[in-house]
This record gives sequence, structure tokens and C-alpha cells, in this order.
Amino acid sequence: MIHSFFHLLFISIVALFPVVNPIGSALMVNPYFSGLDRNDKRIAVRKIAFYAFCLCTFFLFAGHLLLNLFGISIPVIQLAGGIMICKTGWESLTSDDTSQQTISTNDTNLDNQQKLNIENKLFYPITFPITTGAGTISVLFTLGAHSVDANITNYIVNVSAILVAIIIMCILVIIFFLNTKLILSYLGSHSETIINRLMSFLLFCVGLQIASTGIKSLFHI
Repeated sequence: MIHSFFHLLFISIVALFPVVNPIGSALMVNPYFSGLDRNDKRIAVRKIAFYAFCLCTFFLFAGHLLLNLFGISIPVIQLAGGIMICKTGWESLTSDDTSQQTISTNDTNLDNQQKLNIENKLFYPITFPITTGAGTISVLFTLGAHSVDANITNYIVNVSAILVAIIIMCILVIIFFLNTKLILSYLGSHSETIINRLMSFLLFCVGLQIASTGIKSLFHI
């Protein structure tokens, strides 16, 4: 039983890490935190990790029921999620940095307004679909199906292993999201702007890739 737990835990971590991609996601969402101090950023990142955990847990246990209820297939989720990621990447790619600089030099009211705007973006698009998107949902569906066992004890062990893997992913999200600014600071502000633009472009490409995968599955290409 212990062997089964650690085996599924390892498989879950290996499967979830590329789709959650905490390192790449941290670079992609870094521009959203540009107006926050260290304490506010810590609060925001903890909320993102909490949302990610709730979202992953929900889709692990109830995802298939939800899709069956609405008659939605996995390829449709991939297509819709890809479009949402493309939209987010395009908005980040075409955003004007001067507006952010203007806000940062204004009074407390504008600073509070910026914090409110970021608060409204913590779930969408930062948590979903950037951090935990269509790829994560698909992996959780697969892991959930793999954990099914007629023996209730084995099922609890399997689900526990997946939940631990989800918690580990959330911890990695917190670590990388909090320290991205520190890493980028060594590169200078100009390099940070270049990296943010590059990651926005890659985010747009990731969205296209996920959407194209959904289209191929829908039309059996």
C-alpha cells in the first residue's frame, strides 16, 4: 500500500508539473504583480495557490460529473481553455506599460484601485487558465480515472497520493510566484520588460497549441 501511494504520488507530480509549469507561469503572471509591495504580493500569491488547490480538487472529484451534466467533452474544454489563454496572452502582449508607470506614481486612491483590479484577476485569468488550465484539467481527469478501485482502502490511498501531489504543486506555485521579481531584478528593468513581452507571446502560443489540440480531437485529425 505504501509502495502504491508513493508510486502514484510520483506519477502525479511528473504528470502535473509540465501542465501547471510553476516556473513558466510565474514569469507569465509577473506583470500582474508590478504594482504590489512584498506583503500584498504574498497575500495575492497565497490566494492563487488556494484557488488552484480548490480548482484541482474539484475537477479531480467532480469534473467528470460536471462535464456529463452539461454534455461537454474534453476536446471542447481544451479548445475553450486555449482561446481564453490566447486572449490573456494577447492582452498582456499589447498592453501599454506607460499606464502602469502612471498609476505607480499617483496617489493612494489610484494605488488602492490597482490593488482592486489585481484582486479581480486572481482567479481569472491568473489561476485559471494561466496556472491551472485545460491541460491541468485533462491530467486530473486521467489521474482520477486511474485512482478508481473497487477496494475503498486502495481508492483512499490513490486519491490521497494525488491530493498530496496537488499540494506540492501549490507550494511550488507559491515559491516561484513570490521569487520571480527577485530573479528578474538582477536583469534590470529593461530586461524585465523584454522577458514579460516574450512570456506573453509564449502564453499566446501555448493557448494556440491547446486550442489546436482540441480541434484535432474534435475533428479526429
